Amino acid sequence: MSVRAVGIGEVLWDLLPDGPQLGGAPANFAYHAAALGAEARVVSRVGRDDRGRELVRRLGELGVRTDAVEEDPAAPTGTVTVEVAADGQPRYVIHKGVAWDRLAGEEAGRRAVAAADVVCFGTLAQRAEPSRTAIRALLQHTRPDALRVFDVNLRQHYDTPELIAGSLAVANVLKVNEPELALLADLFGLPAGDRGRVAELARRFGLRAVAYTRGGQGSLLHSGGGWSDHPGVPTAVVDTVGAGDSFTAALALGLLFGWPLDLAHGRAAAVAAYVCSRPGGTPELPHELRAPFLAASAAG
Repeated sequence: MSVRAVGIGEVLWDLLPDGPQLGGAPANFAYHAAALGAEARVVSRVGRDDRGRELVRRLGELGVRTDAVEEDPAAPTGTVTVEVAADGQPRYVIHKGVAWDRLAGEEAGRRAVAAADVVCFGTLAQRAEPSRTAIRALLQHTRPDALRVFDVNLRQHYDTPELIAGSLAVANVLKVNEPELALLADLFGLPAGDRGRVAELARRFGLRAVAYTRGGQGSLLHSGGGWSDHPGVPTAVVDTVGAGDSFTAALALGLLFGWPLDLAHGRAAAVAAYVCSRPGGTPELPHELRAPFLAASAAG
């Protein structure tokens, strides 16, 4: 089946020590969905500036459709200063008052979301108005059978209990990592133990699937009452920028293809491990990782 995937929210330049790279979780998600055979778009907003024009050009070059990227006449294109620690983990300084904070949810974005099989959104692009209201309104345009993936993706202090609870209420798939699950456990009074917490989130919010990533300890997937526990793929980590987004994209496609949980989970883990082994969030994926996804897309 041919999958239509949409990342909603921030697109920006990650200002890395080695130079700027395309960034933002929705852009990374859309790139990896496109690389795995989906028709992928980003719904976002850039400035009317050189960085915005280059960002749109770069997205197109990567195979991501940009007809739903808005242009802001006043606010600049978003940037994030990124420092990579010795353990490969990124540290972010996310600059305020940028174009994606003013996402309006224009007609092109509404059409993209209404046609999508999967949309992915997070907390960061909801940090301010009007983008928060625009994103919630866009999500109302999704089809009932579409996957609405909430990737918690906490950054700096740009989250509140109300924002997280509201996002869970409109999602049907959750992607969460270790520190985020601990925060959700405190916030919602979840039981002890990873499985207990994941199962309770699925039950309480009516989620079709919950993906819990544990860094070097692998990941845990819960869907339809079943479980898949993956130990992770050993890899020499260069940095982890974009790895979670690649995992989310690959897993979402696997779920849409109807693959067994263990198969979808294993292929998503392999994609994420490869991204960890390369610098930046959008490395070119090797054919052997892409092949099963491309075959499923071509099967109709």
